[in-house]
Amino acid sequence: MQDLKVAFIQTELGWEDKSQNLNRFEEHLAKINEAVDLIILPEMFNTGFSINPESFAEEMNGEGVGYLQRKAKDLNAVLMGSLLIRTAEGFVNRLVTAHPGGKVETYDKRHLFRLSEEYRIINGGTKRLVVKVKDWRIRPLVCYDLRFPVWSKNTYANDKYEYDVLVYVANWPASRSNVWRTLLAARAMENQVYCIGVNRIGEDGHGTYHSGDSMALDGKGNILSSIPSGEESVNVVTLSRQDLDIYRESFTIGMDWDRFSIEH
Repeated sequence: MQDLKVAFIQTELGWEDKSQNLNRFEEHLAKINEAVDLIILPEMFNTGFSINPESFAEEMNGEGVGYLQRKAKDLNAVLMGSLLIRTAEGFVNRLVTAHPGGKVETYDKRHLFRLSEEYRIINGGTKRLVVKVKDWRIRPLVCYDLRFPVWSKNTYANDKYEYDVLVYVANWPASRSNVWRTLLAARAMENQVYCIGVNRIGEDGHGTYHSGDSMALDGKGNILSSIPSGEESVNVVTLSRQDLDIYRESFTIGMDWDRFSIEH
C-alpha cells in the first residue's frame, strides 16, 4: 500500500468571525507547496469554540461546508474540520470530511464538554465514522472525545484492523496541554495506529488561551511531527504504510484486545 501524506494546520482563530477565519485558512492552505492526501483543520475552524449556535450554525449547504468542498477539489486532497451545523433535530458539532470528487462524510461529536454549555445546547452524536483515503482507514473524532478511550477503540477481526489513523480536531485549552499530549500518545499506542491531534492557538472569546501542541505520532507513541506551542504553522508528515504493517505484524496485541459493544 502507498504511504499517506498529511498536512495539519495549527492557527489562531478569530472569535466567531467566519470571514476572518476563512481568509486565514486561505493563506495557510496556499503554503502547502506539495501534493498531499489529507488536510486537517482544527475544531470549529470557522468560528472558534462557540456555544452560540443560534447565530453561527449553518446548514450543510452553507458557507463552511462549501469552503471545505471547494478547497478539496482545488487542492485534490481530502479536507477535515468541524463546525456548528443546524439539523432538523437541533444543533451539532459536526466534523465534515470533504473529498475532491464532491463526496461528504460526517461525524457528530459524541462527548459534549460539561464544563461549558456545549452539553446543554448541542446534540451529541451516536455513530462512529471510518473514512477511506487511498487504502488507509481513518477515524476522525473531536476534542473532548479524546478523554474516552472506549469510543475510539480500534478492533481486530478476520486479520484486519478497523482503522489505521486516529484524528482529533480540537480547541483544547493550554491549561490542560499535558493531558492533551499524554492522551494522544496513549490513544496511538493502545490502538496500534498513527494518531494526529490538531489544536488551535490563541485566546478565545471567553479569555481561554490555547497553546496548540498539534502533533502526529506513530503507533509506539513516538512524535513524527509537531508544532511548537503558540506558533502558527502548516506541517506535512508522511505516514509509512510499511512501518505500520511491520509493527503490527511483529507485536500482535490486536489479537488479544477485548471485545465489547457500546450502548448509544
